[in-house]
This record gives sequence, structure tokens and C-alpha cells, in this order.
Amino acid sequence: MAQLNMAQALNRALRDAMTEDPNVVVFGEDVGPYGGVFTVTEGLTAQFGEERCFDSPLAESGIVGTAIGMAMYGMRPVVEMQFDAFAYPAFEQITSHVAKMRNRTRGKVALPMVIRIPYGGGIGGVEHHGDSSEAYYTHTPGLTVVTPGATADAYSMLRAAIESPDPVIFMEPKSRYWSRADLELPARTDPMNRAVVRREGQHVTLISYGSTVQTCMETAGAAKEEGWDVEVIDLRSLAPLDEDTVCASVRKTGRAVVVHESSVFSGYGAEVVATVSEKCFHWLEAPMLRVGGFDVPYPPKDLEEHQLPHPDRILDTIARLQWEDQ
Repeated sequence: MAQLNMAQALNRALRDAMTEDPNVVVFGEDVGPYGGVFTVTEGLTAQFGEERCFDSPLAESGIVGTAIGMAMYGMRPVVEMQFDAFAYPAFEQITSHVAKMRNRTRGKVALPMVIRIPYGGGIGGVEHHGDSSEAYYTHTPGLTVVTPGATADAYSMLRAAIESPDPVIFMEPKSRYWSRADLELPARTDPMNRAVVRREGQHVTLISYGSTVQTCMETAGAAKEEGWDVEVIDLRSLAPLDEDTVCASVRKTGRAVVVHESSVFSGYGAEVVATVSEKCFHWLEAPMLRVGGFDVPYPPKDLEEHQLPHPDRILDTIARLQWEDQ
């Protein structure tokens, strides 16, 4: 067993997938000899050659368009969008073609491809380097959208995404790239489309994904001192949403808060709240609440600590859940 960080686990997942399947190819901006800005593709060109891991021009629409053609002809491309907001020039390719090809051809043409998108803040980046764009993709039928919050999941879920017969948007929380864990690879965790209970509790459920799972775990520890026994759900898969795991938790605790980095208005948390309210209304002891980024463009690094959900802000929100002794 070795101590690995999330970037190393992702690198190993790519390496193992390329070893097992010669149809897996990796490309994007600076992913070749440089190894990617977050080192996720480090060493792949040296091991597999420039035909299987190579640099692309700075043209995200061209990257995804090329991947579409490769997938149509039997390859399994894995492309990297260097930063979250860099993917927007490729948005038309993703929503109009990647998402719709199987349906458009009545199942005759599938696109087994993965689009890796480093997303979220917390690294002292600038505008275009701290977006949380997941809701754009989850709103698009035809796309599977997943995000690991744990290092073991990063390996297992990326392997599953590459093996999927249909396109997967693989969101990688940048602030978690350097989080370390004791890990023996290859490791397979829960299925990619399943949520998991990271911490069991009785009084309130925190529902989160990606980087804020760790924030919720820290909050749960602090909440214990306030007398609240907090359960933490890591969604892992945003589309499809594992409603069974989420609803089972909310029906047990009766109170819930959704936590994510992205802006609250029209954010992914709105979908979770709507779904749970519809299916668990008679179990709820208080309206569900949300904690997320403020409805402003992602701020410069000196201000991002105020934009990102913090345990104190989550605890303040838990306190608003209409407790009987208030």
C-alpha cells in the first residue's frame, strides 16, 4: 500500500486503461511531454508514444470534435480540458453532438469517450480557472456527469468512465488533486452511478460532491460539539442522480442541506432539493437549505475563501433548520 494523491491516482487509471486497451488515446493541451498542468498525464507519452498521448492545438472545439470522430471509428478517446471555463468553446460540440449522437442515430452510433474537466476553485487561480460548470452538463440529456471526492474513487471512477459505452463528463475537483490517501491500486470502489454515505448520522444530512465533501466531513466533526449528529452523502454521480441513497438518508434524518461550490441560483443543488422535496416531503422536519458560492463571477484569489463554502457557514445553515428547542 502506498500514499497517493488524487492526481497520481488519475494518472495510474489512465496508464492502466491504456495498457489494457490499445484503443484508449489521450490528448489535449500540454498533456503530452509536459504531462498536463496538474501532472495527471505525466509520463504517458514516454510510455505509450506520441500516437497515443499527444498535445493538441489550443482549440477546445477541435479537441472534442476530433474525439467524436475517433469514437465513431472505434477508438476510446480521453480528452482534457485544461481548466473548467476553457471548455466553453467546446460546449456546442458537447451538447449538440456528443450528447445526442446515440439518439440521433437510433442507437447505431455510440460515442465511448471521456471529457476530463478540472473544475472548482481553492487553488488561488483567476477567472476562467475557478468555475463550477457541472449544471451546464447535467442539464443535457445524453451525458453522464460524475465527480470523485475521494482518491480511491478518482482511480475507480475514471476506469469505469473509460469503459463506459457512452460519453462521460468527468469533473475533477482541482483543490483535491493533492489530497493524499493510503491506497493499493488497482482499486475498484462502488459503481460509478452510486452515491455513498461518507459518514453516518441521525439529525441532519449534508449532501455534497467533489471538493465540498471534505468540507462537509469537517463540518460534521464540528457539529458534534453543537449536539448535531450529521450524516454526509457524497453524490459522486450528478447525472444520473442516485435518488435511492439520498432519499433513504433524508427520510432517516428529516433535515438536509445541499453543499456545493457553484452559485446557488440555478445551481445543481436546486435539482437535488426539488427531487428530495417531491419524494420525501412527508419525512421533512424543515425546508431543505443550500450552501454554495455567491451569485457573482468567481473572485480573485484574495477573496475566494469567502466565496467557497466554509464549515462555519454550513453550521450557521444547519442552525436554521427549525429545531424543536428553538
